[in-house]
Amino acid sequence: MKTTQPKESKGTYIPHKAAAEFKPTKDWTIEEAASLYDDRIFTFEVDRIHFEDCIKGMSELPSECIDMLIADPPFGLNFGGMEPLYNRDSNFVAEGYKDVQLENYSSFTEKWISEIPRLLKDDAGVWIFSGWTNLVDILNSLKDNNLKLINHIIWKYQFGVFTRKKFVTSHYHVLFAVRNEKNYFFNKIEHYPEDVWNFKREYERGVKKNATKLPIDLVLRCVDFGSKPGDVIIDPFMGNGTTAIAAKGSFRHYIGFEINNALEDIINKGLNKTELGQHYIPYSERPDDLVLKARRKFKS
Repeated sequence: MKTTQPKESKGTYIPHKAAAEFKPTKDWTIEEAASLYDDRIFTFEVDRIHFEDCIKGMSELPSECIDMLIADPPFGLNFGGMEPLYNRDSNFVAEGYKDVQLENYSSFTEKWISEIPRLLKDDAGVWIFSGWTNLVDILNSLKDNNLKLINHIIWKYQFGVFTRKKFVTSHYHVLFAVRNEKNYFFNKIEHYPEDVWNFKREYERGVKKNATKLPIDLVLRCVDFGSKPGDVIIDPFMGNGTTAIAAKGSFRHYIGFEINNALEDIINKGLNKTELGQHYIPYSERPDDLVLKARRKFKS
């Protein structure tokens, strides 16, 4: 005997159906993204890294000119001489890295974070990387400067320094904060984006680099969720140039600051190897595993 399926009533929850029907909040074709990048007009210089102190440099930028900030500030851990512990050959670590003394970290953090609110557009976001040691100083400075914390993300990586009397630290913190919590840009490009991210740390043997380097895929994830093609992303601590490379490869503009002149050649090499838009794929063309599984189930 043939049976008929009961009709779905309005509002009925069907497991995985929302995932199967998911579409990114915003999406652009490669041509649209390139056009947005080309059509931006600025009254200040973009796509440049200034080799000067970020506090001075940011103070000279016009107000409300930045769409997104990504920052990986010094952690106050003094890596110098610790390369063997982190499996780094000191011969391939660029000279001139300057950390911040632990006793000065709170003052240092307040100085650079206090420059941010004036620069941000109303819907701009701030993405800051931090270890746990000085995390409280960054959280306090965000609050003191009226930047509202939206997400506290954990980046879990595969390596930590061996310990004897405590747990191995194998994560960083990624703080997502905004100027206006009622009107901020967030492009939901995945159906169920979680706040624990797994990215392997990058180890490029025989390649000279700064003492610490973020994986490009980690920074690209921030760029994808937190900005639009054509936007301006600022990085006060450019380091190896990862933010600039991620921006250029995603049809975004960038402004950066770096006090270590020894990194200029490293940054330029990375940028010269990066073609404009090479990392950009329309978000609808890269569904995550949850969406793919749901679409297979509903054959959509």
